[in-house]
Amino acid sequence: MHSHATVPTASGSKYLQQLCKHWSHRFAVDFDADRGTVPLPGGVLTLAATPEALSLDLAGNDPATLDRMEPVVAEHLQRFAFRETLSFDWVRS
Repeated sequence: MHSHATVPTASGSKYLQQLCKHWSHRFAVDFDADRGTVPLPGGVLTLAATPEALSLDLAGNDPATLDRMEPVVAEHLQRFAFRETLSFDWVRS
């Protein structure tokens, strides 16, 4: 199962790097300025930054995992983006 959100922001690369550095202490994170991958319990978060947005893709084992991971990802990113309010419209496939 997948859940995707495109978050409008001019600081996508900054937030991607902050989140990946933050979680690199717990998980085997792989990232650069434009892309990142974070293996999470029960799934994988893939991030991609453009000048206009941060794209998030959560791959999870089941709906319950996505239910648990979506707010965790959003809350962490919102903490880094304390100067702006980010909008997360998760769409599942």
